[in-house]
Formats: sequence, C-alpha cells, structure tokens
Amino acid sequence: MHIVVLGAGVVGVTSAWYLRQAGHQVTVVDRQPVAGVETSYANGGQISVSHAEPWANPSAPFKVMRWLSQPDAPLLFRLRMDPAQWRWGLAFLRECSAGRTRHNIRQIVNLGTYSRTCLQALRKDTGLAYDHLEKGILHFYTDPKEFEAALEPARLMQQLGCDRQVIDADQAVALEPALAPFHHRLAGATYTSEDESGDARKFTQVLAALAVKAGVEFRYNTEVLGLDMRQGRVSGARLLCEGHHETLMADSYVLSLGSYSRFIAKPLGVDLNIYPAKGYSITAPVRNPDAAPVVSLTDDEYKLVYSRLGDQLRVAGTAELNGYSRELNLTRCRAIVRRAAELMPEAADWDAAEFWTGLRPATPSNVPYIGHSKVPNLFLNTGHGTLGWTHACGSAAALAAIVDGRKPDVDFAFCL
Repeated sequence: MHIVVLGAGVVGVTSAWYLRQAGHQVTVVDRQPVAGVETSYANGGQISVSHAEPWANPSAPFKVMRWLSQPDAPLLFRLRMDPAQWRWGLAFLRECSAGRTRHNIRQIVNLGTYSRTCLQALRKDTGLAYDHLEKGILHFYTDPKEFEAALEPARLMQQLGCDRQVIDADQAVALEPALAPFHHRLAGATYTSEDESGDARKFTQVLAALAVKAGVEFRYNTEVLGLDMRQGRVSGARLLCEGHHETLMADSYVLSLGSYSRFIAKPLGVDLNIYPAKGYSITAPVRNPDAAPVVSLTDDEYKLVYSRLGDQLRVAGTAELNGYSRELNLTRCRAIVRRAAELMPEAADWDAAEFWTGLRPATPSNVPYIGHSKVPNLFLNTGHGTLGWTHACGSAAALAAIVDGRKPDVDFAFCL
C-alpha cells in the first residue's frame, strides 16, 4: 500500500526504509531541504542502550527544585503560562516513582537492545558509513553520590540484558586514556562494551539516499499543515510547498514529526503528551588525537555525552523545557565548553567550538509512542526524546511489522 511518512529526521527516514523493505510504496514529507537537519543534526552521537535511566526517577524532583534558579542546570524547567508544559510536568512527577522508573527502564532497555541489533544488521547489509565507532560507552562520575545512585539502575539494566559493568577509576582510565587528566577526581564508572557511537545526521542522509535508490519518494521544502479526516480515517495530508497548497492522499500515514507531532495529532482526537526538551551541543575540531576519547563518554553528573566523530569531538546534553524557541542560550553553550575544557583541555580546540540547539520530542516517561493511534490508518513513531538515534532502527523495524499486522520482535509497550 501507499504510506506517507511525515518527517525526515532519523526516525522518519528509518521508518521509510523499513516500510519500503517490507514492500510498500513510501513518500516522505519534510519542511527542510534535506533529511536530518533538525533534531538529528548535531546530537550526542551515541547508540546508548546503557543510557536507559529516564529523567523521571525518584531523585529527579529534588534535583529539579535545586536547578530552578541555576541557568546552566543539566535539566532546567523555565516555567511558562503554557498548559501543555504544566500537564507534561505533572505527568513527569507521576513517573518519578520507583515502580514507574523500573517499568520505564525495562521499556527503554528492551527497545534499545533490539534497535542496536537492527542497526548492526542494516550496516552489514548496506555498508553504511557514518563515522561510527564500536568502542562502547563509558559513564563516568566525579561525584561519589552520583556514582552510588547509578549502581541500582546499572544492576537492573544488567538483569534486562544490557551488560553495563560497574568499574573503578583505574579500569576507566585503562579503557579510555583520555580520562587520565582527571583520574584523581573519578569516583567510579560503568562501561557497556556493546554500545556504539556515530554521526546521526550523516547516517540519516546516507540512508535517505539509499532509500531513494530503493524507490522511496522524498518531498522536501514541504510543510505539513494538517491531516484531513473522512469516515473515521485519515483521507489526506494537507501540504504547503513554495506557496502551493495540495492534499496528498495515501492508504496510511506515519507521524514522525518530533516535537510538532502533537499539533498534527490533536485535531484528530489523538492526544500525545510530547513537549520539546531543548538540547544543546558543541562540535570542536580535535586538537590532540591522543588526548581525545575514542570510547564514547557520558558525564552523568552534568548530563553530557562525548563522541568522537572523525576529526571532530561532539559534546552534547542538558535539557531546557522552555517552549518551542530554538534560539541559542549562550550561557548553556558556554557551560558545556567550560566543563569539557576543564576535563580534557588538550582534546579539542574548544575556542573554535560550533554551537547548536535542537528540540528533542520528550514524553514524561522517556518512552516513545510507537504503533497504532486511535485513527485506524494513522501510525505513530515519535516522542523519542534524547534517544531517537539510539531507538530509530528498532522503532522503524517494529513499526513496519505493526503496519503489516505482524508482532514485532521486541517486548515493548506499543500503542494499540
């Protein structure tokens, strides 16, 4: 059947790829001139099954209260007269119980493990190259309390099949010598050898090119204005391209518009509790290859990740809940530079760092919407928050199975 995928980020493009591989006619629509240039443009670069502890956890409410007055806080709520933000925040608090945290970790680990396997199979089948490294991910801690708090989530992840090993400072430096300058400050670390890193934008654009060769049509520079309904089904997508209005009709539709998905879904009676979490990154040229990490790193205390992408070093993280503005907050950008330069001064030319910000489509639980909506021919693949790159291939493979009426090969709470 003919399927229209709304959105050409990493989730939309992988959705198109797997649907085409399943034999469907696929059209992708996006407002940008090329794929992967919004939230997928300059993210942290990690394929991180080990990054499975949701923001909403028992310690979060206390941290959020402490961070309210801190402009460079890792997670910052900028309270607004916005009902959607308040609704999201209240749901976030409900997800902070120990039971909900365990449930959400299970969902995130299961989907992440499956997705990593799908990515590896896709890479083997296509020869995709995107500055990827298979060196694992190392979470390091300079605060003993943060390290202690990480032990229980790590134990739970191990039970779920994510081999996140707890290690000491000496082992951490042995795995990644770039940590040596602050060895004396390390309280401990965890290491997941099967995790990976790579350039999400490069991956998305290369896969989009392969999808075109496979027969997928991409409609760029085209804004999605909304979806029409007739007799309880989506009858068409209203589009605007270079001043021209048209309605694109298909058999089914996949909603992968990130933080904007809820605006398209709401008029149809589909309620998506997604709110943008503005994330930041810096990209700096590597100065000393021996001082720059090749193992992807996560600085859990500051909620930053470090990934080596060829001859560049990407440092990304923090989250700001402040509406849909994509204006750079230079205070937050400089805080990332300051922390990175403090820990690894010789790794990169930090004065030459390029700043970027993007809107991550966050759910209160960090668990995305994947599967059926209440509208029979509208499918969801959205709300992946900070893990869109990690979960993209698995989400898309599962969605293709659901569209075809098959059971996905992963234990996950899909939308029914």
